[in-house]
Amino acid sequence: MRRAYVRFLVAIAATLPLAVSAATLKVGDQQLQTRGILEASGQLKDVPYQIEWFNFPAAQPLGEALNAGAIDVGGLGDAPLIFAYSAGAKIRAVSATRSTPVDLAIVVPDASPIRNAADLKGKRIATTRGSIGHYLAVATLEHANLKLTDVTLSYMQPVDAQAALATGSVDAWSTWDPYVALTEARQHTRSIANGVGVSSGLSFEAATDTAIRDKHAELADFLRRVAAGQRWALSHPDEVAAIQSRVTGLPADVLKTVYQRAQLHPVPIDNGVIAEQQRTADLYLRADVIKTRLDVAPSFDKQFSSTAP
Repeated sequence: MRRAYVRFLVAIAATLPLAVSAATLKVGDQQLQTRGILEASGQLKDVPYQIEWFNFPAAQPLGEALNAGAIDVGGLGDAPLIFAYSAGAKIRAVSATRSTPVDLAIVVPDASPIRNAADLKGKRIATTRGSIGHYLAVATLEHANLKLTDVTLSYMQPVDAQAALATGSVDAWSTWDPYVALTEARQHTRSIANGVGVSSGLSFEAATDTAIRDKHAELADFLRRVAAGQRWALSHPDEVAAIQSRVTGLPADVLKTVYQRAQLHPVPIDNGVIAEQQRTADLYLRADVIKTRLDVAPSFDKQFSSTAP
């Protein structure tokens, strides 16, 4: 019986490497931006585990998928992370990136009489609830000494917001790239405000507590690949745009604009990043978007931050 037990243990041990190599990391993406960068930079070669991709039109449904445990990790902006965390999601930001927030804008039709933020008073603004576009609308209004009650915010997903702006159902759309670049290039819109001076430009890969615990090695490897791909993409916007265009069907010239002006790059999660995120949460509190003050520090996990220089 002892020999039989030893043979049993050997048989179990023999299956362990296969179990590790067969692990699957479920990754949420928006407009296939992360996947496009990884494919273009060659970072999806020789991955020692399976990656199952889930594409979302915006951060809100991605955050809901994280909260439900349907995905392990996914990319979302600073404001959506706050919304998800304030709703009780068991997730943590495990890596950070920063972009030039000109890629975040409030756009209007070219013929619109709206010329600046002050002109938004009394107007209808489309945005996606809990998105970085939502944050931009709130921050822009505060900066212009306007109240949320001075405008009508219409919450909808980007495809519906784009149609509403085109048909005149709303007066403005607060959104982000690639939607900003696409509507500027194809629908002749213009920006009347952007995120410069009001947005941190931060975005994050957020993971569930379960994935951090049970898929630590896969998650760490994936984050290293994302950071390497982002650094590579800084000097290769044409290649990234071409790959992502084939994957998403979006025009390559629009995507090149997205990458050139964003200058997206990895940054470590440090106390400064956490302080910036706290200021974003505090703005939501001032605007009565969230009802109680949120301490954002527990929504971060610094152990993976070595993936950024």
